[in-house]
Amino acid sequence: MSAESPDYKSTLNLPQTDFPMRAGLPKREPEWLDRWARIGVYDRLREKAARAPFTLHDGPPYANGHLHIGHALNKTLKDMVVRSRQMMGFDARYVPGWDCHGLPIEWKIEEAYRAKGRDKDAVDVVEFRRECRDFAAQWVDVQREEFKRLGITGNWADPYLTMDFHAEAVIAAEFQKFLTNGLVYQGSKPVMWSPVEKTALAEAEVEYHDRQVDAIWVAFPVVAARSDVYEAETAYAEEEEMQGQRASILEASVEREAQLRAARVLIWTTTPWTIPQNRAICFGPDIAYGLYEVVATPEECWAEAGQTYIIADAQAEGALAAARLDPAMWRRVRPVQVEELAALTCAHPLRGADGAAGEWDYDVPLFPGDHVTDDAGTGFVHTAPSHGDDDYQIGLKHGLPMTYNVEADGTLRADLPFFGGEAIIRPNGKPGGANKAVIDKLVERGALLARARLTISDAHSWRSKAPVIRLNRPQWFAAIDRPVGDGRDEYGRTVRARALTSIDSLVEWTPRRGRNRLHSMIENRPDWVLSRQRAWGVPLTCFTRVGAAADDPDFLLRDPEVNARIIAAFEAEGADAWYKPGAKERFLGSDHDPADWNKVDDILDVWFDSGSTHAFVLRDRDDGTEDGIADVYLEGTDQHRGWFHSSMLQGCGTLGRAPYRAVVTHGFTLDEKGVKMSKSLGNTIVPQEVVDQYGADILRLWVATVDYTSDHRIGPEILKGVADAYRRLRNTMRFMLGSMTDAAPVDTLEMPELDRWVLHRLSQLDDEIRAAYAAYDFAAVFQAIFQFATVDLSSFYFDIRKDALYCDGDTPRRRAARTVLGLLHERLTTWLAPILPFTMEEIWLEVHPGEDSSVHLQDFPAPRPGWHDSELAARWSRIRAVRRVVTGALEMARREKIIGSSLEAAPVVHVDAETAALLAGVNFDDICIVSAITVTDTPAPPEAYRSEDTDGVAVVFAQAQGGKCQRCWKVLPDVGHHGHDGVCARCDAALS
Repeated sequence: MSAESPDYKSTLNLPQTDFPMRAGLPKREPEWLDRWARIGVYDRLREKAARAPFTLHDGPPYANGHLHIGHALNKTLKDMVVRSRQMMGFDARYVPGWDCHGLPIEWKIEEAYRAKGRDKDAVDVVEFRRECRDFAAQWVDVQREEFKRLGITGNWADPYLTMDFHAEAVIAAEFQKFLTNGLVYQGSKPVMWSPVEKTALAEAEVEYHDRQVDAIWVAFPVVAARSDVYEAETAYAEEEEMQGQRASILEASVEREAQLRAARVLIWTTTPWTIPQNRAICFGPDIAYGLYEVVATPEECWAEAGQTYIIADAQAEGALAAARLDPAMWRRVRPVQVEELAALTCAHPLRGADGAAGEWDYDVPLFPGDHVTDDAGTGFVHTAPSHGDDDYQIGLKHGLPMTYNVEADGTLRADLPFFGGEAIIRPNGKPGGANKAVIDKLVERGALLARARLTISDAHSWRSKAPVIRLNRPQWFAAIDRPVGDGRDEYGRTVRARALTSIDSLVEWTPRRGRNRLHSMIENRPDWVLSRQRAWGVPLTCFTRVGAAADDPDFLLRDPEVNARIIAAFEAEGADAWYKPGAKERFLGSDHDPADWNKVDDILDVWFDSGSTHAFVLRDRDDGTEDGIADVYLEGTDQHRGWFHSSMLQGCGTLGRAPYRAVVTHGFTLDEKGVKMSKSLGNTIVPQEVVDQYGADILRLWVATVDYTSDHRIGPEILKGVADAYRRLRNTMRFMLGSMTDAAPVDTLEMPELDRWVLHRLSQLDDEIRAAYAAYDFAAVFQAIFQFATVDLSSFYFDIRKDALYCDGDTPRRRAARTVLGLLHERLTTWLAPILPFTMEEIWLEVHPGEDSSVHLQDFPAPRPGWHDSELAARWSRIRAVRRVVTGALEMARREKIIGSSLEAAPVVHVDAETAALLAGVNFDDICIVSAITVTDTPAPPEAYRSEDTDGVAVVFAQAQGGKCQRCWKVLPDVGHHGHDGVCARCDAALS
């Protein structure tokens, strides 16, 4: 070929597209957001022809700060659900919402007051609530824009807020249903109490952190042992007429009784401040106990020689060691039977103390308790019914009195002897002096055997970070085991029964383990503590009769007309109406004397607020649901004790069942090392920073690549990997766009087998992707598409069809390939739109420009009949296997620098006769991207290339013969023998 040979590059159909390889997402994504808002995509979807509704009900985030990575994951998952269901033919509605009431916002306002030296209690409650409302509204606006920046679609113009007047009216009305149906009662039992915030807390408002505590071993002296335990032994001797042994048996019984009367029961606790509230001691009915005597003591020891203690055998050595007694200083006298323990009565260790004014001059009985173990402590549990769940249940069972020694601020009541005014937890969250005061008094009384400092995992308020205590305070409860007086008994008569039925029969769980977790929680939970002693929230809209006991049938006012007046006022003025001057008189009206009734000013647990959202969002809104039940709730696994839980209880109390048909749960996001994110550790990933660096689509793609059902990781290196996968996918799409040109569609039945194989794969993928989206398995969606795009397309189909697309003229083969590219574009962009909404919009508009055009107005294309061809797929599985052996042989030749390009090769392929016939039906040289190929069923020579992965295929390398076509670069014998200089017959025809 002469140096003046023509340059045929301009005659090739090389890819041409304005679609850039560099995405520039941080800059371009806001433009698409503006475009979607301008053309009203969400509203236009609602106008589509009648479709079956699908409603994901949004669990409301809290309106008090910028978004964190958990918000981004949660909202992106929800967006993928909504977008995919819409594109699968549903009317998928999404109303975003916010939780606006409650302690975190109230705490922020109080912090601002403290900084200014203001006293919150001196501020008018309505003014205080207005400041809380303004604070929440500000953060709603901030978070709304941050969510929208992530590409989240929804009714942003009309979200729901729990502080909207209608919402507050409905929340109050839902509470009144509980009231009317006989579920609300005032009780006094231990609740999680924050002394710093002076309010009860729900379990979901508590987190557990390590902290140091005082552990003490306290001796309770035995003051009585029922003689009937030992009389039985004497009676046995009389019945057997064992006169000779009767005296010794009687003597032994008397001695055994005397031993216990002289002993002390040793308890262990990490809450010394609860000792003044002790009312009993519990022992384990299956635990082995012994009587232990101190025979010698070291210096500085609180024990005395000759003292005896009853201790669980498994803990005796450890307990006595804590008292500085080594094994040589004590001995086990004998075992103590549980029947003997049950017969004992102790004195309170402060009994008879000078100056106690008889405060603790009562007996302390011993009771069996299944909650007692011998894996720590002494095998005895000191029992204060006002300060523990197990203690409270023992108190109920045995009629123990409750104590009221602890005030709302965590101080011991002022007139409590020795300890009055001492704080358990100070206002700054640090330990007060209560523990020290109690310990010092026990030392003075000779009741303390040992003390130690231990680190335990203890409950803390997630807002103030201060420890919480179990405290008996008058609170309002919703009974979950009383029959609900609404007549809806289809799924059970009680809230608990309805909830368990819903969990087992009415709700689908993703992942399935979510069912087990919530079932266990509901099965074992106590009554719902509804009241909070705060100001920012919806009040418990009820009245109590002055002077009536809480168990009096007329204690609570249940008047429909009063309730109606309250709801009407809330609709017009919000819940502030409850706190305005004259509210009691206004709501009671002329039918009730205000002097006879007290107005309850506690607010509802905010979980009742969010648990009621189904009523004012799903039931009351035009874009809600006909039956007030959502198709799916989707939140983090912590919401099994939060929103899933409260919504279940609330719905079962008012709807008669769960307000959702499915629950999807995601885990927590950890850093790259699997460590929980913390500002103090500096390992947090802020969504806005990821968006600023990479774009929202990269963050969304990360969501679609993790197993969100478990805890998962994110970090700089992980995001780099996600961005690399995005670039590979974008490169595939760019080739597709560049090679698409207008062409008359080709009948798929007339296409070459290779192109029909691609359509078969599309048919397979359609089934896989729809099933994965329906199962909320977004990782499976993306992996299926990514594998198809990068392996089946880029590395196989596109690699083969480049030659036809670039070099063919208007041939059936090239028309078929362009038709396939159009079908690929239509499906890939729609399938990926729920995951990568910005990028797929850009790719869609490259082919379908127009002001009103959007991929998000499309549905997934309907499956095409005839595309699925299992026989063809089986043939091409074998063809691809043979091809891999050929490309392996060519790669070896390339490494040995025998060839530079596969087009310089013309290999000989040895296969069996059946495979040879199969390969004869396709252009196998094109498929292997060689200039020529010979397929034979003759035996292969020993030196032929083989692959361990593919049996029955061997390849002998051979150089292609002829000249190199200056247009397509194939090496063929006919090059230079046509009308155009230096080209093959195919290229000559294309040039003509």
